[in-house]
Amino acid sequence: MSNKHVYRVRFINQDKIYELYAADIFQGEMYGFVVLEGLMFDEHTTVVVDPSEERLKSEFEGVTQTIIPMHAIIRIDEVEKRGTPKVADVGDNVSTFPPIYTPKGSGA
Repeated sequence: MSNKHVYRVRFINQDKIYELYAADIFQGEMYGFVVLEGLMFDEHTTVVVDPSEERLKSEFEGVTQTIIPMHAIIRIDEVEKRGTPKVADVGDNVSTFPPIYTPKGSGA
């Protein structure tokens, strides 16, 4: 069994469901945020290129860590191997959680 971890993370971002693969995931120092490090993308060992993965690879180019609000996360799985990162439209079956913490406005 390999010591390397692979995590599949699905989260909502601007009315889209993002599915990313990361080598490390942990609770961030800022309350209510999850940190993904070591994002994994295909190194093009094949001729076929997935446009959805290319879009994500371009969007996250140069990113060493991304910090996601906890309430945007749908699911986190530890998987045996990396799949294909993708972006999909949010369907009728997915809704976001309400914010966990809402600061009181001034004068409230």
